[in-house]
Amino acid sequence: MTLATANPLSTRTSVNPALAASAAVAVIAAATLAGAWFFQLVLEILPCPLCLEQRYAYYLAIPLGALVAFVAGKGAPRPLLLAGLAILALAAFANAGLGAYHAGVEWGLWQGPTDCTGPVGNLGSAGTLLQRLDTVKVIRCDEVQWRFLGLSLAGYNVLISLLMAAIAAWGFARTTRA
Repeated sequence: MTLATANPLSTRTSVNPALAASAAVAVIAAATLAGAWFFQLVLEILPCPLCLEQRYAYYLAIPLGALVAFVAGKGAPRPLLLAGLAILALAAFANAGLGAYHAGVEWGLWQGPTDCTGPVGNLGSAGTLLQRLDTVKVIRCDEVQWRFLGLSLAGYNVLISLLMAAIAAWGFARTTRA
C-alpha cells in the first residue's frame, strides 16, 4: 500500500486558488447580506443611508464571485481570473474604507453626510408638516442602533470587508504563481 492509496487526499495536486477565493468571497458576502436583511426585517434595525451604500459591494461580490468561481472551475484564462479577483479585492477594500468612515461618524470623529446626520433641514410646507412627520422616519448615520463587543454594524462591516479583500488578494497572488 502506497501513501497515495492510504490517503486519497494526498493525490490532489493543489486547490484552484481563484476558484477557492472567489467562492469564499461570494459565500461570505451572501452570509453578510443575509445577516443585514435579518437585522432589518426581523429585528427591525433599519439601515441608514450609509448602511445601504455599504451593501453595494456585497451585491457586486455575490454574482461576480460566483462567476469567477464558475469560470475558474472551467479553466478560464489566467488574466480573466486575475481581473475578477482584483475587482473583488478592490471593491471589498473600498467597502472597508466606507465602513471605517461610517464608524468614525458614529464615534463622532468627523461629520457625516448631511442627509443622515445633523439637524433635519427642509420639512416642506406647514400644511403637510404633520402628515410628513407621521410617515417619515429618518435613520441617522451618527447614532448607533446596535453594538456587540463594542463594535457597531459599520465596524463589523470593516472587518468582514477586510477579510474578503484579503481572501481575494490571496487568490490573486496564488493565481499569479500558478
